[in-house]
Amino acid sequence: MKDLVRQNLLIHVDVLDLLNKQIKQEAQSSAAYLAMASWCDHNGLVYSAEFFYEQSKEERDHMMKIFHFINDNGGTAYSPEVANINHDFTSLEEIFETALDQEIAITKSIHNIIYECRNKRDLTTENFLQWYVKEQMEEEQTMRRALELFDLINTENVGLRFLDERIKEIREEANPE
Repeated sequence: MKDLVRQNLLIHVDVLDLLNKQIKQEAQSSAAYLAMASWCDHNGLVYSAEFFYEQSKEERDHMMKIFHFINDNGGTAYSPEVANINHDFTSLEEIFETALDQEIAITKSIHNIIYECRNKRDLTTENFLQWYVKEQMEEEQTMRRALELFDLINTENVGLRFLDERIKEIREEANPE
């Protein structure tokens, strides 16, 4: 009976496995952003902390969107285990570099799932993932804009405060909707 249910999925079984891996990656990303927010909060970088708290929430929302997609289409989404979250950072710039690396990894993962969808002719999932393609483009742009500020602004003392205040505007510029 279980094999019959899997055969009647709208999602190809191989793609389903990749989507469950993506759930874990989104959860890992959410936890990593939470650690970054905590570091910023602890170091008095209020706007950057707020930025990363929001990033953490967004990643969780992304995870839940995939979670519901799987369950709504006859599959079983698995609640992820999250471990090995880095809480030790040396600077705000390091945090944004880590965040950009994280977003690039997620983009590559989404693209790989789409390639698998095309190989397996899973148009339902490929269509679902198009939202993530656009979202990841915006996420990478946001992190790149933040890193550009480090090139422009001296991050010692007052410069770091000025940069922190600019962080809240970066998301709005990258996501004008």
